[in-house]
Amino acid sequence: MPRPIVLAVAAPLAVGAATLLAAPPAISVKRETPAYEFEYSYPAAAAAIPGLRTRLEADRARRLARLAADARSAQAEAKKEGFPFHKYAWSQTWEVVASPPGWLSLSAAYWNYTGGAHGMSWSGAMLWDRKANVPRNPLDLFVSKAALSAAIRTPFCNGLDRQRAEKRGQAVNRASGDEFDKCIDPVTETVILGSRGGKAFDRIGILVAPYSAGPYAEGSYEVTLPVTPALLQAVKPQFRGAFVLALR
Repeated sequence: MPRPIVLAVAAPLAVGAATLLAAPPAISVKRETPAYEFEYSYPAAAAAIPGLRTRLEADRARRLARLAADARSAQAEAKKEGFPFHKYAWSQTWEVVASPPGWLSLSAAYWNYTGGAHGMSWSGAMLWDRKANVPRNPLDLFVSKAALSAAIRTPFCNGLDRQRAEKRGQAVNRASGDEFDKCIDPVTETVILGSRGGKAFDRIGILVAPYSAGPYAEGSYEVTLPVTPALLQAVKPQFRGAFVLALR
Protein backbone atom coordinates (compact mmCIF):
# COMPACT_ATOMS: atom_id res chain seq x y z
CA MET A 1 0.00 0.00 0.00
CA PRO A 2 1.26 3.54 -0.71
CA ARG A 3 2.55 5.43 2.26
CA PRO A 4 0.38 8.43 3.19
CA ILE A 5 1.50 11.87 2.12
CA VAL A 6 3.47 13.56 4.87
CA LEU A 7 3.40 17.30 5.34
CA ALA A 8 6.60 18.46 7.02
CA VAL A 9 6.15 21.86 8.62
CA ALA A 10 9.27 23.93 9.17
CA ALA A 11 9.19 26.22 12.22
CA PRO A 12 10.06 29.89 11.64
CA LEU A 13 13.44 31.19 12.73
CA ALA A 14 11.94 33.77 15.07
CA VAL A 15 10.78 32.63 18.50
CA GLY A 16 7.81 33.47 20.66
CA ALA A 17 4.22 32.19 20.76
CA ALA A 18 2.80 35.07 18.72
CA THR A 19 5.39 34.61 15.98
CA LEU A 20 4.85 30.86 15.83
CA LEU A 21 1.10 31.32 15.43
CA ALA A 22 1.33 34.08 12.84
CA ALA A 23 4.08 32.75 10.60
CA PRO A 24 2.97 30.49 7.72
CA PRO A 25 4.67 27.11 7.54
CA ALA A 26 6.98 25.93 4.82
CA ILE A 27 5.50 22.93 3.03
CA SER A 28 7.29 19.69 2.24
CA VAL A 29 5.36 16.77 0.76
CA LYS A 30 6.84 13.29 0.39
CA ARG A 31 5.32 10.10 -0.90
CA GLU A 32 6.87 6.71 -1.64
CA THR A 33 5.37 3.58 -3.19
CA PRO A 34 6.92 0.49 -4.81
CA ALA A 35 6.65 2.32 -8.14
CA TYR A 36 7.90 5.83 -7.35
CA GLU A 37 9.28 8.38 -4.93
CA PHE A 38 7.91 11.92 -4.91
CA GLU A 39 9.04 15.09 -3.15
CA TYR A 40 7.70 18.63 -3.48
CA SER A 41 8.44 21.61 -1.25
CA TYR A 42 8.05 25.36 -1.14
CA PRO A 43 8.98 28.01 1.43
CA ALA A 44 6.87 29.80 4.00
CA ALA A 45 7.06 33.04 2.00
CA ALA A 46 5.25 31.32 -0.88
CA ALA A 47 2.75 29.58 1.39
CA ALA A 48 1.80 32.97 2.86
CA ILE A 49 0.41 34.20 -0.49
CA PRO A 50 -2.99 32.54 -1.07
CA GLY A 51 -2.92 32.79 -4.86
CA LEU A 52 0.60 31.46 -5.10
CA ARG A 53 -0.05 28.66 -2.64
CA THR A 54 -3.10 27.57 -4.65
CA ARG A 55 -1.00 27.56 -7.80
CA LEU A 56 1.78 25.51 -6.22
CA GLU A 57 -0.64 23.02 -4.71
CA ALA A 58 -2.25 22.51 -8.12
CA ASP A 59 1.18 22.03 -9.66
CA ARG A 60 2.08 19.52 -6.95
CA ALA A 61 -1.07 17.52 -7.61
CA ARG A 62 -0.42 17.47 -11.37
CA ARG A 63 3.18 16.38 -10.92
CA LEU A 64 2.25 13.56 -8.55
CA ALA A 65 -0.56 12.29 -10.76
CA ARG A 66 1.68 12.25 -13.84
CA LEU A 67 4.53 10.51 -12.00
CA ALA A 68 2.20 7.88 -10.56
CA ALA A 69 0.64 7.11 -13.93
CA ASP A 70 3.97 6.91 -15.77
CA ALA A 71 5.62 4.80 -13.07
CA ARG A 72 2.77 2.32 -12.82
CA SER A 73 2.67 1.96 -16.60
CA ALA A 74 6.43 1.32 -16.73
CA GLN A 75 6.20 -1.11 -13.82
CA ALA A 76 3.46 -3.09 -15.56
CA GLU A 77 5.43 -3.14 -18.82
CA ALA A 78 8.56 -4.38 -17.03
CA LYS A 79 6.61 -7.19 -15.39
CA LYS A 80 5.01 -8.16 -18.70
CA GLU A 81 8.34 -8.23 -20.57
CA GLY A 82 10.30 -9.82 -17.72
CA PHE A 83 12.95 -7.15 -17.15
CA PRO A 84 13.88 -5.27 -13.97
CA PHE A 85 11.93 -2.20 -13.02
CA HIS A 86 13.71 0.76 -11.47
CA LYS A 87 11.57 2.97 -9.30
CA TYR A 88 10.70 6.35 -10.83
CA ALA A 89 11.36 9.59 -8.93
CA TRP A 90 10.43 13.25 -9.01
CA SER A 91 11.82 16.00 -6.76
CA GLN A 92 10.87 19.67 -6.98
CA THR A 93 12.12 22.26 -4.49
CA TRP A 94 11.16 25.93 -4.56
CA GLU A 95 13.37 28.46 -2.77
CA VAL A 96 13.28 32.20 -2.22
CA VAL A 97 15.83 34.12 -4.29
CA ALA A 98 14.75 37.61 -3.22
CA SER A 99 11.77 39.47 -1.83
CA PRO A 100 12.06 43.19 -2.61
CA PRO A 101 8.93 45.34 -2.13
CA GLY A 102 6.14 44.18 -4.42
CA TRP A 103 7.82 40.96 -5.53
CA LEU A 104 8.72 37.43 -4.53
CA SER A 105 11.43 35.85 -6.67
CA LEU A 106 11.59 32.05 -6.57
CA SER A 107 13.85 29.42 -8.08
CA ALA A 108 13.02 25.75 -8.49
CA ALA A 109 15.36 22.77 -8.53
CA TYR A 110 13.97 19.75 -10.41
CA TRP A 111 15.20 16.16 -10.50
CA ASN A 112 13.56 13.35 -12.42
CA TYR A 113 14.44 9.68 -12.79
CA THR A 114 12.68 7.34 -15.21
CA GLY A 115 14.83 4.24 -15.07
CA GLY A 116 17.79 5.27 -17.23
CA ALA A 117 21.48 5.44 -16.46
CA HIS A 118 20.98 8.48 -14.26
CA GLY A 119 18.43 11.09 -13.36
CA MET A 120 18.18 14.53 -14.92
CA SER A 121 18.27 17.84 -13.09
CA TRP A 122 17.33 21.33 -14.22
CA SER A 123 16.09 24.63 -12.83
CA GLY A 124 13.03 26.84 -13.05
CA ALA A 125 12.01 30.29 -11.90
CA MET A 126 8.93 32.32 -11.07
CA LEU A 127 8.23 35.88 -10.00
CA TRP A 128 5.14 36.64 -7.98
CA ASP A 129 3.88 40.15 -8.68
CA ARG A 130 2.31 41.11 -5.35
CA LYS A 131 0.56 44.19 -6.75
CA ALA A 132 -1.10 42.38 -9.66
CA ASN A 133 -1.36 39.12 -7.68
CA VAL A 134 -0.13 37.09 -10.66
CA PRO A 135 2.90 34.96 -11.51
CA ARG A 136 5.37 36.21 -14.10
CA ASN A 137 8.26 34.69 -15.95
CA PRO A 138 11.39 36.75 -15.19
CA LEU A 139 11.96 37.11 -18.94
CA ASP A 140 8.58 38.86 -19.27
CA LEU A 141 10.01 41.91 -17.49
CA PHE A 142 12.37 42.55 -20.41
CA VAL A 143 11.75 44.14 -23.80
CA SER A 144 12.77 40.90 -25.51
CA LYS A 145 15.01 37.89 -25.05
CA ALA A 146 17.34 39.35 -27.67
CA ALA A 147 17.62 42.65 -25.79
CA LEU A 148 18.45 40.91 -22.51
CA SER A 149 20.93 38.59 -24.19
CA ALA A 150 22.73 41.50 -25.83
CA ALA A 151 22.98 43.29 -22.47
CA ILE A 152 24.52 40.41 -20.53
CA ARG A 153 26.05 37.95 -22.98
CA THR A 154 29.67 39.16 -22.79
CA PRO A 155 29.94 39.21 -18.97
CA PHE A 156 27.94 35.98 -18.78
CA CYS A 157 30.26 34.17 -21.20
CA ASN A 158 33.32 35.42 -19.33
CA GLY A 159 31.88 34.31 -16.00
CA LEU A 160 30.89 30.92 -17.39
CA ASP A 161 34.36 30.37 -18.85
CA ARG A 162 35.98 31.15 -15.49
CA GLN A 163 33.83 28.51 -13.81
CA ARG A 164 34.41 25.95 -16.57
CA ALA A 165 38.18 26.52 -16.37
CA GLU A 166 38.08 25.91 -12.62
CA LYS A 167 36.26 22.61 -13.07
CA ARG A 168 38.43 21.47 -15.99
CA GLY A 169 41.78 22.68 -14.72
CA GLN A 170 42.53 24.52 -17.95
CA ALA A 171 41.43 27.60 -19.87
CA VAL A 172 38.45 27.36 -22.22
CA ASN A 173 39.12 27.89 -25.92
CA ARG A 174 35.84 28.92 -27.52
CA ALA A 175 37.34 28.41 -30.99
CA SER A 176 38.27 24.77 -30.37
CA GLY A 177 35.24 23.40 -32.20
CA ASP A 178 34.14 21.46 -29.12
CA GLU A 179 30.47 22.06 -28.37
CA PHE A 180 31.23 22.31 -24.67
CA ASP A 181 33.80 25.06 -25.22
CA LYS A 182 31.36 27.37 -26.98
CA CYS A 183 29.48 30.01 -25.08
CA ILE A 184 25.72 29.63 -24.94
CA ASP A 185 22.93 32.16 -25.15
CA PRO A 186 22.14 32.98 -21.50
CA VAL A 187 18.42 33.50 -22.12
CA THR A 188 18.02 29.89 -23.26
CA GLU A 189 18.76 28.88 -19.67
CA THR A 190 16.87 29.72 -16.46
CA VAL A 191 16.93 33.42 -15.56
CA ILE A 192 16.39 34.44 -11.94
CA LEU A 193 16.26 37.90 -10.39
CA GLY A 194 17.98 38.66 -7.10
CA SER A 195 18.48 41.54 -4.71
CA ARG A 196 21.51 42.07 -2.53
CA GLY A 197 20.23 45.40 -1.21
CA GLY A 198 16.66 44.18 -0.64
CA LYS A 199 15.04 47.31 -2.08
CA ALA A 200 14.86 46.28 -5.75
CA PHE A 201 16.32 43.75 -8.17
CA ASP A 202 20.05 44.49 -8.47
CA ARG A 203 21.30 41.05 -9.55
CA ILE A 204 20.45 38.65 -12.34
CA GLY A 205 21.36 34.99 -12.22
CA ILE A 206 21.65 32.43 -15.01
CA LEU A 207 21.16 28.81 -13.94
CA VAL A 208 22.78 26.53 -16.52
CA ALA A 209 21.60 22.91 -16.64
CA PRO A 210 23.90 19.89 -17.06
CA TYR A 211 24.79 19.21 -20.72
CA SER A 212 24.11 22.84 -21.71
CA ALA A 213 27.66 24.14 -21.22
CA GLY A 214 29.61 21.02 -20.38
CA PRO A 215 29.39 17.23 -20.05
CA TYR A 216 27.05 15.71 -17.49
CA ALA A 217 29.92 15.09 -15.07
CA GLU A 218 30.49 18.85 -14.75
CA GLY A 219 27.00 19.33 -13.38
CA SER A 220 25.24 22.67 -13.45
CA TYR A 221 26.55 26.23 -13.47
CA GLU A 222 25.27 29.44 -11.91
CA VAL A 223 26.48 32.83 -13.15
CA THR A 224 25.42 35.92 -11.20
CA LEU A 225 25.72 39.39 -12.75
CA PRO A 226 25.01 42.90 -11.44
CA VAL A 227 22.29 45.11 -12.89
CA THR A 228 24.11 47.55 -15.17
CA PRO A 229 22.87 50.52 -17.24
CA ALA A 230 22.86 48.26 -20.31
CA LEU A 231 20.70 45.68 -18.57
CA LEU A 232 18.38 48.36 -17.23
CA GLN A 233 17.77 49.57 -20.78
CA ALA A 234 16.56 46.07 -21.67
CA VAL A 235 13.82 46.19 -19.00
CA LYS A 236 10.31 47.13 -20.09
CA PRO A 237 9.51 50.70 -19.00
CA GLN A 238 6.63 49.60 -16.75
CA PHE A 239 8.98 47.37 -14.73
CA ARG A 240 12.07 49.58 -14.46
CA GLY A 241 10.99 50.77 -11.01
CA ALA A 242 11.54 47.19 -9.78
CA PHE A 243 15.26 47.41 -10.65
CA VAL A 244 18.20 49.41 -9.37
CA LEU A 245 21.81 49.61 -10.50
CA ALA A 246 24.07 47.35 -8.46
CA LEU A 247 26.39 49.11 -6.03
CA ARG A 248 30.05 48.78 -6.92
